[in-house]
Parts: sequence; structure tokens; C-alpha cells
Amino acid sequence: MVVEFSIVPLGRSDELAEPVARVLDIVDHSGLPYKVTAMGTIVEGEWEAVFGLIKDCHARMRRQAGRVLTHIAVDDREGALGRLEGKVNDVESLLGRLLKK
Repeated sequence: MVVEFSIVPLGRSDELAEPVARVLDIVDHSGLPYKVTAMGTIVEGEWEAVFGLIKDCHARMRRQAGRVLTHIAVDDREGALGRLEGKVNDVESLLGRLLKK
């Protein structure tokens, strides 16, 4: 499955780089394939591993802020592997060109 999530601390300053960096350190050490975007993080893996990771990330952010908002979108397709890159590759193949990354 491919899961996109974002975790936002509420009631803090406008600068989120430091708390987000601490959460992304957890993602980086998870061993799961991932991509970071300006608006969230995309992770690929099995249900337990991915949601365990998101739980850990949420808990880490929660220790930094009194209120945390977590958004999660799940693309769960049976038998699909390598979708983190594969979904983009499929679209690029149809277009006949590479997209900006």
C-alpha cells in the first residue's frame, strides 16, 4: 500500500521545519521506502509497518505540541508493489516524457 500523511502541530509558530525534521528522522530510520514533499510524506509498505510508523510520528509530534492534526490518505491495491515510483512511471510513459520531481 501507498500512504500519504502529514502531521501538523497546532498552536506553534509559523516555522515548522524543526518539528517536521524530527518526525522525518523517524521515517528515514524506518527502512520503508518514502518520498518527502512540501505538503506531506508518502510511504510504501504493509499495513502494520506503515501505520506503526505513522503512530510513532504522531506520538513524536504530540510530545512537541499540545495539539496535533494528522491527515492520512491510503491507496491499498491488492498485489501492487513498487507503486511509490511505479505510479509516476506509468503516467510518464503515457505522456512520453519525464515529469518534474
